[in-house]
Amino acid sequence: MTELNQVTEGVTDGLRLQLLIDAIVDYAIYMVEPDGRIASWNSGAARLKGYRADEIIGRSFSIFYTAEDQAAGLPQKALAMATEHGRFTSEGWRVRKDGSRFWATIVVDAIRDTDGSLIGFAKVTRDITERQKAHQALVESEQRYRRLIEAVVDYAIFQLDPAGVVVTWNAGAQRIKGYTPHEIIGQHFSRFYTEEDRESGVPRRALGEAAQSGRFEAEGWRVRKDGSRFWASVVIDRIVDETGVLVGFAKVTRDISERRLAQETLAKVQDQLLASQKLEAVGQLSGGIAHDFNNLLMIVMGNLETMERHARQLAANATFQRGLSHAKRAAQRAAGLTSRLLAFSRRQALDPKPIDPSRFLTGLQDFLQRTLGERIEVQTIGGAGVWQIEVDPIYLESAVVNLAINARDAMPDGGRLTLEAVNVSVDDAYCLQNPELSPGQYVVISVTDTGVGMSADTLNHAFEPFFTTKEAGQGTGLGLSQVYGFLKQSGGHTRIYSDESQGTSVKMYFPRHHSAAAATDDTGEPATERESNKGEVILVVEDDDDLRIYVSELLRELNYRVLTAANAQTALTMLLQDRSHIDLVLTDVVMPGMNGREFGKRAAEIRPELKILYMTGYSRNAVMHQGRLDQGIALLEKPVSQARLALRVREVLDQR
Repeated sequence: MTELNQVTEGVTDGLRLQLLIDAIVDYAIYMVEPDGRIASWNSGAARLKGYRADEIIGRSFSIFYTAEDQAAGLPQKALAMATEHGRFTSEGWRVRKDGSRFWATIVVDAIRDTDGSLIGFAKVTRDITERQKAHQALVESEQRYRRLIEAVVDYAIFQLDPAGVVVTWNAGAQRIKGYTPHEIIGQHFSRFYTEEDRESGVPRRALGEAAQSGRFEAEGWRVRKDGSRFWASVVIDRIVDETGVLVGFAKVTRDISERRLAQETLAKVQDQLLASQKLEAVGQLSGGIAHDFNNLLMIVMGNLETMERHARQLAANATFQRGLSHAKRAAQRAAGLTSRLLAFSRRQALDPKPIDPSRFLTGLQDFLQRTLGERIEVQTIGGAGVWQIEVDPIYLESAVVNLAINARDAMPDGGRLTLEAVNVSVDDAYCLQNPELSPGQYVVISVTDTGVGMSADTLNHAFEPFFTTKEAGQGTGLGLSQVYGFLKQSGGHTRIYSDESQGTSVKMYFPRHHSAAAATDDTGEPATERESNKGEVILVVEDDDDLRIYVSELLRELNYRVLTAANAQTALTMLLQDRSHIDLVLTDVVMPGMNGREFGKRAAEIRPELKILYMTGYSRNAVMHQGRLDQGIALLEKPVSQARLALRVREVLDQR
């Protein structure tokens, strides 16, 4: 027996490796003596080259080379290169027993003993003539075999004996799990599982399934040497000898923690987007309803005001006047409701101005303290370094007051309300978790209470319109939805953080404003001395017949001359043909065909001196963009009281 065969038979690990090699039929894997004679032969070599082991062992491996390659001395050069460099790889034609040729890839590795003496070569040959057809088989082979042999570091690839004891260990296993070979070989593989999995018998069931069906695949938590956990993808393949007896398992583990985190993040983002889309759909519906409802309310409220005025003049009885007063209050409440719906649907007309958040909150503190009562302590935290933001101060105040009242209701026994403004820079990682925000600089205004907090279910529905946890009659459920709409329309974002019994913090993100503060003077300010109505001519453009009649009669009562048009096209025709002077156009914004804003632009082209006042109950994007009124726009939001309509008309007519 040769020295090489003695070494091979004397090593238990070598026997396991030989069994593994014999199970592979896609590769010719055999050993060669230092002089080139074949010393071993696997089943893959027999299938690929056509020789039985008893036909080829002892013969020179050069028999597989073509006559041309033999003449050129390629077999000897291959062994020489392997001896010098430790490995020789190449591709070329090889010859089978029957004389047919195939294109092969070959690897020759030098084998040395512990003293460094050459004792032979390991030779691997594969037929790659049909490379494309065999590509998938190559990938699978790489996953189960080549990476095991070549010490891949991205996978933990190791062998187990039939009982589950680790018998081999690659560099990838050491990198992923943290154990060196001498620390883990001989230990049971169940130590990689969590304590819960070990107690429930997961390792035992995994080997049982692999032994029975040939393969086990799963994902789950695994434990490193340092005790840390990672999410792993695990494959266990059964290894049997030539008689079909189980001799062990090949185990491949990969750390896919990042992939799992990405999947969880994606699922969270999808949930957030779904919730946002739902709110957007409800907002569109709410805005559409508010448009028609505001027209109706303006007629109702206007006629109630007229009746109330006449009732006082006629000294109507107290019951009649009381009924009018109740009806008027109900109409005003309905107007407030539609206003909140418009805020949620982001259809309110904002007039943003640069403000200092710290000064704003400080100025609001006393008002909130008086509003919330002595049992609530109001604190304000801010500083001179807080950036400016550009928002509508009236709507911002309304949002903070809404949140403060919610906080008061969550602290029935008293508590502390904290208002805080801080600068934050939002990066891509945060935006990945909150896709409705863009990276950049923001000012976060926080309203935090020490109240009862919210449950997880309440948090999930907090911004939905009409959702409330209060008893019937104690709230509309539109407070937070109004805040949500205002923030979105202002280019910001809002988040709620809350735990039951731990209080609630609502954070409002506003984009940083870089421009200088706006001038305090307003060129559109009404003249200091207003003249009485001089019979100016007003053109009323309104598609709702009842509302057009009501507004026209009201303006006539105020001593204005009134012309009317049911649509923009009719009004343009009047402006082109009517030679009489028109002082003001009072036009609805949302009309069929040409909208009010487009009509206003055309009207200004026809009569540049014409003043225009818009009315709207649902402005969409006709007179505002990115949450702000277009420059130079005068606007009345429906429903409007008679006094407010009269005042605004007079202001626009008197503007310089």
